[in-house]
Amino acid sequence: MQIRPLQTEILFHIGPIPIAESVVTTWGIMVALVSISWLGLQQMKVEGGPLQSTLEVVVQAMADQIREITGQIHSSFVPALSTLFLFLVFANLAAILPGVKAPTAHIETPAALAMVVFLSTHYFGIRSRGLGAYLRHYTTPSVVLTPLNILSELTRTFSLMVRLFGNMMSHELVLTIIAMLAGLFVPIPFLLLGVLIGLIQAYIFTVLATVYIGAAAGVVSIE
Repeated sequence: MQIRPLQTEILFHIGPIPIAESVVTTWGIMVALVSISWLGLQQMKVEGGPLQSTLEVVVQAMADQIREITGQIHSSFVPALSTLFLFLVFANLAAILPGVKAPTAHIETPAALAMVVFLSTHYFGIRSRGLGAYLRHYTTPSVVLTPLNILSELTRTFSLMVRLFGNMMSHELVLTIIAMLAGLFVPIPFLLLGVLIGLIQAYIFTVLATVYIGAAAGVVSIE
């Protein structure tokens, strides 16, 4: 059996477009998140049920984390970053389900998420500062450094992608190798470790996204 961590299994085609396994899993996660949110917010009450309470805890925790990083409350950041965190948690932990592979263990998903963060930094930056002021921040502290400032945004986006992909792919690869050599039940402790790794990686990715978006909006300094 060959192990190819960079190879994505194609499940079917829509016309000429191949649909990979990671894409189908991602669609499933998005449907699950939308369904959970819809069910939890259908009949909101002051004393909500378990699902509503769980969603409220997640949103409040995200708001508190944003306030801790930026020093103030930025309610406009909360929906995007809470959604990003929840998706990452579900995506990273998808591998604990039999027959399912974490989409973040394939390079396409981390690349797409990193691109979402990259575009979000520009959106919130322009929204908070205005187009002119946002573009001028690339010339700080000197116009000579403009190419380096632009390059730094590209490299940190690349590092976001590589960090998430590397950690999730390496864990999945280790599990596959151990399962091949030692059988089915030995990897169980590694699955528990994988849950911890998945939660940590979701947290780190979201915190870094918060820092980058906050810096673009002018509320966080990363110098």
